[in-house]
Amino acid sequence: MPPAPPAPHPAPRRRAPARLARAALRLAASALAALTLSFAPARAAEGPDVISLKVVGGLAGVSQYTQYEEPFWRHRVTELTHGRVTAEITPFDRAGFRAEEILPLMRLGVVPFGTALVAVVSSEEPEFNAVDLPALNPDIDRLRETVRLYRPHLRNILQERYGVELLSIYTYPAQVTWCTRPFNGLSDLSGRRVRTSSVGQAEMFEALGATSVVIPFADMVPAMRAGVVECAVTGTLSGYTIGLHEVTSHLHSMALTWGVSMFGANKAVWDALPDDVRGAIRKGLEELEASIWNAAAQQTGEGIDCSAGRPSCSTGRTGRMTVVPVTPADQLRRRQLLIETVLPRWVDRCGEGCSQAWNTYLGPSLGILARPD
Repeated sequence: MPPAPPAPHPAPRRRAPARLARAALRLAASALAALTLSFAPARAAEGPDVISLKVVGGLAGVSQYTQYEEPFWRHRVTELTHGRVTAEITPFDRAGFRAEEILPLMRLGVVPFGTALVAVVSSEEPEFNAVDLPALNPDIDRLRETVRLYRPHLRNILQERYGVELLSIYTYPAQVTWCTRPFNGLSDLSGRRVRTSSVGQAEMFEALGATSVVIPFADMVPAMRAGVVECAVTGTLSGYTIGLHEVTSHLHSMALTWGVSMFGANKAVWDALPDDVRGAIRKGLEELEASIWNAAAQQTGEGIDCSAGRPSCSTGRTGRMTVVPVTPADQLRRRQLLIETVLPRWVDRCGEGCSQAWNTYLGPSLGILARPD
């Protein structure tokens, strides 16, 4: 699981359309000057009937990109279209622009096919973050259901505000709590300094009586060693990969957040592709999405197993951490945090539209309704 972005400042409620347009034009101008390659579809050198696509994928260096996204676009899409489409893919953190700019650039067609990390783009559109609020999805089955219910609304937002066709939704493995000394559940974290990576996470831990500290992903292990923080929230497998299991002793198995991303295309570019090509790409992306979700579930367990030194670990050196099980008290506390802190604070930042969206798509299934702003 890659590091989540630093906690953004509270987002404005809604920019006026003219301001959005001016901001998007400024972003486009700077991106067009900086990018050294065009992302527009073109006829490939292989022949006049071959379509070449430029794609901006997820985070570089993580398995979602290296094992799934990159092979799909470099090889699988050509197989699916019987040689009619070739594609080049670049991870969004190496594409030459800030990740926050991806949706405005897609709206303008500068990036025709792109991946938006929900936690990042929610700084401008808090409505996106409803699918991955802290304390909402304690396991991947709940996350699957949340995404299924909210997907139509995500599709509508992308089409209406950005002219983007939603094609897939991906997730990274679970983000959990690692600590340097024993604890028995969420309520035991009061008084501790905890590394968090989003506004929502910070608010949740502050409600628990903990102190939130923003630390970059790469600095977590040194910060733990130096005693800057006693706990950290990050991915199960990514935390293990950077050696967090060597400087912490206890790991809570409850997922607090995940790391959802949306993949889509500029609608004009998408509609210009031949019908059979669109159909083949859609079918392939359905398979890719399923593979990424299955991998996220597997890697969530792998990170825990390896950190705890369980025999089922198949990756590298194992740790000797204590895995703190999720208790009924934890589930009650999680729900209380969602109802009393996370959801109302999100609505405060997001506005009436978010309250309505929650109450339409997610609230009924959870039995939790948001108050109007």
